[in-house]
Amino acid sequence: MLVGQGLIDLLPNRGARVKLLGARELHDLFDLMGGLEALAGRLACENATEEDIAEIERLHHEMYGFYLRRDMHGYFRANQAIHQKIVDSSRNAALSFSYKSVTDRIRRVRYSANFAKKHDRWSEAMREHEAILDALHRRAGDELSTILFQHLRNKREAAAEHLENPHAAADVA
Repeated sequence: MLVGQGLIDLLPNRGARVKLLGARELHDLFDLMGGLEALAGRLACENATEEDIAEIERLHHEMYGFYLRRDMHGYFRANQAIHQKIVDSSRNAALSFSYKSVTDRIRRVRYSANFAKKHDRWSEAMREHEAILDALHRRAGDELSTILFQHLRNKREAAAEHLENPHAAADVA
């Protein structure tokens, strides 16, 4: 199952190892994730209940608290919950299945993007999340779709930066 998901490589007569993703594959996976999240945002604007939106807002405030405390682990957990709740609010089972598959493949890299040193990715991501929440409240599907796709593009660039220079990680947490 893990081989099928692209998470491990089987080595003949040597067992298995975690599959390392190349730069091109990461680029493609982040664009795919951006497309899935863009669709999820558009559909969430159409299908989310007021309770769904309230839960996303609650998670946003929780994430902001972790951001202020520079708690990377809590921040990432809340961030992932927000994105998952947007996908869930789309009410599209096929989208949810595809999203989980891609998420599993890039979770570690997505986390590492928060350590990018050239710019403060955390501050950028918080501003992007404010715009995500605002567009969702207004049920502006086209706008939310664009914001989410760009959010993933920005994450992709930060992840690539960190992977090029992993020893320049910011001291957080």
